Amino acid sequence: MNIKDHDEHLIESVFRNGTITVVGVVLSFSLGFLTQWASNPIPWRLTDLPTLILISIGIVLQLRSLALLLKTESLKKAVYDRASRLFLSGVIVSGSGVFLAILIDTVRLLAER
Repeated sequence: MNIKDHDEHLIESVFRNGTITVVGVVLSFSLGFLTQWASNPIPWRLTDLPTLILISIGIVLQLRSLALLLKTESLKKAVYDRASRLFLSGVIVSGSGVFLAILIDTVRLLAER
């Protein structure tokens, strides 16, 4: 172990464990939304592709964040901060996809009336 590793700031494992729980819960909501959206009775169209891409990218970012947090290296503040940024990016991208899906479905429903 070199001096740099010894001087690196660490976070408490309890704090990291709570973050892992939050990431897991939000990831499950994201996957659940994708499942519900995929089973929507409104037929899919090409205009749904951006929504699918956004939600999928967001889920991948959240999964990557979870993978980083599950490693013992995530007790290092730099690794933890990187995983947190990935997670927040994933939430923002997935959330954008969810809002886009709602907007597209609303426009389609209004157009049918």
